[in-house]
Amino acid sequence: MSKSFYSLGLMSGTSMDGIDVSIIKSDGEVKFNGVLNKYFEYSDDFHKNLLSHRDKINNSEDLRIYTKELEVLEKEITLFHVKVINEVIKEIDFNLDIIGFHGQTIFHNADEKISKQLGDGGLLSQLVKKKVVYDFRQNDLRNGGQGAPLTPIFHKLISQKIKIDQPICILNLGGIANITAIESDKNSTLVSRDIGPGNCLIDEWMRKKTGKKFDKDGLTAKLGKINIAILNQALDNHESLKYKNILSYDPKDFDINFLRGLSLEDGASTVTEFTAAVLEDRIVDFLSKLSDKSRKVLVCGGGRKNLTLMETIKKKLEKKHTIENIDSYGIDGDFIESQAFAYLAIRSFLKLPISFPKTTGCKEPSTGGILVENI
Repeated sequence: MSKSFYSLGLMSGTSMDGIDVSIIKSDGEVKFNGVLNKYFEYSDDFHKNLLSHRDKINNSEDLRIYTKELEVLEKEITLFHVKVINEVIKEIDFNLDIIGFHGQTIFHNADEKISKQLGDGGLLSQLVKKKVVYDFRQNDLRNGGQGAPLTPIFHKLISQKIKIDQPICILNLGGIANITAIESDKNSTLVSRDIGPGNCLIDEWMRKKTGKKFDKDGLTAKLGKINIAILNQALDNHESLKYKNILSYDPKDFDINFLRGLSLEDGASTVTEFTAAVLEDRIVDFLSKLSDKSRKVLVCGGGRKNLTLMETIKKKLEKKHTIENIDSYGIDGDFIESQAFAYLAIRSFLKLPISFPKTTGCKEPSTGGILVENI
């Protein structure tokens, strides 16, 4: 019988608003039980500080120029994660075997083969006295992959957990949207990619116009009117950028300049429609290339709470596909990614692959992550 591990996963996504924390019990292969999920919000000042630093980093040269600033920020991020871990440990009556520390992505460019996450795994391990796996993406980049998405192997585990018929697709509406097709229980059949903006453009519009972090329930978009001329031009421009061969995106691959001059509500409505239209196009294209066509798509991530976005996506796809929230299957859609990195930490510790040719474009199935044991 394979050994199971208690693993804690930490994820701070492209929204940069806080940390999702999950503890799971798993053998790194087929066994999985969720134990705990919690969210810890960043202060407004820290949130703004992260966003301002991300805005400064546009290429590898910027990473060099701002090295000192990023080192200071990395320590702050790491110490916040230490605080979070210590709070969670107080709530459990068992020992953690390992921690999966994703860190905060500050820059990701698939073409340049760069994916920079801020987070000092060595310091984290030293302060919490636990094994830590971090820097998950570099080995995939070295093996010809694009460093993302890394969650598909966990998506497959979830599909097995809820005993849903295959083929099945899981759509993650985070800052960036990605989709995974699970056609069988074989890892070699996993297919995945980023497909476009999830929440990132809607969130950016809300931050710039109101200071709010997101459009709660999509209510602002619901109050507005779509500017059809601006929408169509933006979609034409997006199509001309030829994203087809890119498997992973950064929020900076997209922008909201096309919304200039629109009111808060009309801008929210137009950018929400733009997001849904891009995702419809990419989802249809993605699913059309599968050998075994899936009709059911389960949605996770914060974007599923934007009711206007979800309603628009459903209307666009309802004739061909069934769109459902993953929560209806007893899985908390807010914590898929943090659970995934808890799972990936175990797989990394066991030297099992975490990325695959049809998920990141790597040459062969690859493990990843750096293990530190300052205990």
